[in-house]
Amino acid sequence: MLLFIKPATGSKAILLTLSSFKEMILILPPIFVLLGLLDVWVPREIMIRWMGPGSGLKGVFLAIFIGSAAAGPLYGAFPIAAVFMKKGVSFSNILIFLGAWSTTKIPMFLFEMGSMGSKFAFTRLAIDIPGIIIIAWIIQKIMNQKEIDQIYEKTIGGL
Repeated sequence: MLLFIKPATGSKAILLTLSSFKEMILILPPIFVLLGLLDVWVPREIMIRWMGPGSGLKGVFLAIFIGSAAAGPLYGAFPIAAVFMKKGVSFSNILIFLGAWSTTKIPMFLFEMGSMGSKFAFTRLAIDIPGIIIIAWIIQKIMNQKEIDQIYEKTIGGL
């Protein structure tokens, strides 16, 4: 309808939609291939040991590292989080992974160092990482185990 009411704005909207669709088509297939490999190659017991409920700081650091090293937009993180749930990764480590994916990506950090200086980049990182961990801890404490189990059941049931 926008194309008929305001043709210039409507054509821009269509071009933007096509561009976003093209981006998703180029990003999602490689993510799903990697997810399939993760699902087949990494046993559940290893994921539980490294990132499960009893993994402690090693699970937190691994969640931050995987999220920071990832490439692609945030919507690419959710299928990975779903496979993590299937593999027994703790809820707080999944939240930390999602937080790291959205705020501490290595390419973004390098860009910030070059454009805004290392002081800014390191300060932002020093604030973001504890903030991600604190937010994950608060969410974990606010939610009861039944709610978390329901999230896992709904997610894993869809895989």
